[in-house]
Amino acid sequence: MIDNTVYLQITAPKPHQRIIGKLMMRLGILYYDENKIPFEPFPETMIDENQTSPTPDILLYDNETKTNQIIIEVTGNTGLRKDIEKVKQLVEDYGVPEGFVYNYNTGKWYKYQLGKGEDIDTPSFSHLLHFDLDKLLDR
Repeated sequence: MIDNTVYLQITAPKPHQRIIGKLMMRLGILYYDENKIPFEPFPETMIDENQTSPTPDILLYDNETKTNQIIIEVTGNTGLRKDIEKVKQLVEDYGVPEGFVYNYNTGKWYKYQLGKGEDIDTPSFSHLLHFDLDKLLDR
């Protein structure tokens, strides 16, 4: 007997995907069209392609130095604590200079920097890109 059951992968809710879409589109324009940022944005890309590794929602990669520069994780209230810990761990384990978490329920950003820890003064400002990531969301 043929089983015609279709199994779908569980993915993130629409608000989560909406934020990733906006960030990817606008970061892509800044990189591909306007050449205003030095790092190429990738969605859901393994942080280490040489082995099975975590995939942040957005990874900004320096093609010249072949290094990961920025990771962004998008979350809601429910997963916030877990995603903050995930970003801290990825920054430390993989030597990523800047890591961000955006909470779409509150509109707040969290930032963690390699060697410096949490940045509560400018949580959405990327020192590597020289601009505020929150401006990409048009809220």
